[in-house]
Amino acid sequence: MVECRRCPRLVEWRERVAREKRAAFRDQVYWGRPIPGFGDPAARLFVLGLAPAAHGGNRTGRIFTGDRSGDWLFASMYRTGFANQPTSVHRDDGLALRGAWIGAAVRCAPPANKPLPSERDNCLPYAAAELGLLPGVRVIVCLGAFAWEAACRLYGIKPRPKFGHGAEHEPAGGGPVLLGCFHPSQQNTFTGKLTEPMTDAVFLRARELAGYEEV
Repeated sequence: MVECRRCPRLVEWRERVAREKRAAFRDQVYWGRPIPGFGDPAARLFVLGLAPAAHGGNRTGRIFTGDRSGDWLFASMYRTGFANQPTSVHRDDGLALRGAWIGAAVRCAPPANKPLPSERDNCLPYAAAELGLLPGVRVIVCLGAFAWEAACRLYGIKPRPKFGHGAEHEPAGGGPVLLGCFHPSQQNTFTGKLTEPMTDAVFLRARELAGYEEV
């Protein structure tokens, strides 16, 4: 996965960001490559994000690490028993997930945080491969409509169920339950569209659906 160069637009962007850097991180070596998922190999929960942030995952080499979206996400996962700490700063910060795995629909940072449908389709086999190695997964929390659409494509779900915060869909042909959550982007968290109780409620529901004990 980390050697993939199938999407020229994403390759150019992720590598340019890694060269030019943000001033606050000018002394750091950026990852600048596709980012694999991480977590508990025995996970019953798979968290599917949109794509790495240019100066977050694309810098640190771990999805949702080193950016505000990750701060929000891991704080909630900590409160709901899926993480051993509420922060994710860099790859060696001691973060461990419990019963959960995190990946993304697109594994390279896209310009303006907006991957193209063709880039999604190029990248989905990596999420499919990860899910194939995680036979215990019972629930997929989809962070945003893009991830919801990606999960529907992964499992061939037609017609597409409508995305919404707290939406649930159990595929008729079997497979994990899809659980919708607004993406923890600043656009949602700063405006109050997504609150901490709303995020926690989704992960507590995921615990229930996955058959984990209450926290």
